Amino acid sequence: MKKIICLLAFLCLGFTALAQTTEEETTPVDTRDITKNELSFNAFNLVAFGIFDLSYERVITENSTWSTELFLHLNKDDYYDEAYYKDVSVTGKYKHFFSSSYARGFYVHGFGMISNGEYESTYYYDSVTGESSWDREDYTDFAVGFGLGGKFISSGGFLLDLSGGIGRNLFNNAAPEIIGQFMVNLGYRF
Repeated sequence: MKKIICLLAFLCLGFTALAQTTEEETTPVDTRDITKNELSFNAFNLVAFGIFDLSYERVITENSTWSTELFLHLNKDDYYDEAYYKDVSVTGKYKHFFSSSYARGFYVHGFGMISNGEYESTYYYDSVTGESSWDREDYTDFAVGFGLGGKFISSGGFLLDLSGGIGRNLFNNAAPEIIGQFMVNLGYRF
């Protein structure tokens, strides 16, 4: 009798384990939780200032990503000159996500940016003629900083990444001391 009860218990446990394995295997996996690449552009800069700002992001783990951003301000002589002093920059970012979703939700990021541009350093005003002018100097500098953001991804892979950050240029006195980043990125995870 003991042998039959043990055999039935063993068979029951075996079928239960098999059923759990089969159930786990048939549970659909959201394709956005296994894809690792993202391509996006900063829609805010494009619409407001005519600036090309492209980002590539790679998922490292479910809670972290690494991204590279290219910023090109091609129409520097328009009336939005004061919005950005940089003409070209390349930025590397590390993002850490705090939600349980796969590389989405609220995050903090640290960044390093190398930038090149023209900065207005000294203001002159001629009281006789009423004319004013700025001395402008070219610069190249490296900045470090941090920021906060949130990333939202649809089931189809389209994404919205909202973030802001602040940093400090480190080496060149002709560069702006403080830099800011405001991003409204639209893109796709694939």
